[in-house]
Amino acid sequence: MNIFVDTSALFALLDGDDSNYKKAKAAWADALKPGTSLVTTNYVLLECAVLIQGRLGMDALRGFHNDILPLIGVEWISEEIHARAVSALLAASKRSLSLVDCASFEVMRALGLSKALCFDPHFTEQGFSRIP
Repeated sequence: MNIFVDTSALFALLDGDDSNYKKAKAAWADALKPGTSLVTTNYVLLECAVLIQGRLGMDALRGFHNDILPLIGVEWISEEIHARAVSALLAASKRSLSLVDCASFEVMRALGLSKALCFDPHFTEQGFSRIP
């Protein structure tokens, strides 16, 4: 099974003070079982790096890069996916929806993924299943 991993889960996994920390830790451990592949995008990685560096510091960012990233496949956003994501974002006209979210949805659809390790309700709004 392939699972998309979103910023909301990755950040919660690293921040012990996050309200979703325990859920993220348990879901992460479960997702690392044999037969499961994790995937994210370079946009999610950028968003994570900014949040982790700004809120948790450089040691947390190093840990993210050294311990977590090697376990996740990265899909690089193409010009076409970016353009579709921008169109979706503008059409949705929701302040709380981000370009990173829209790009994630486009990649999930392109890869045929139905499950996301995340805490962002936008994923269920788009028809995806959230883990946990």
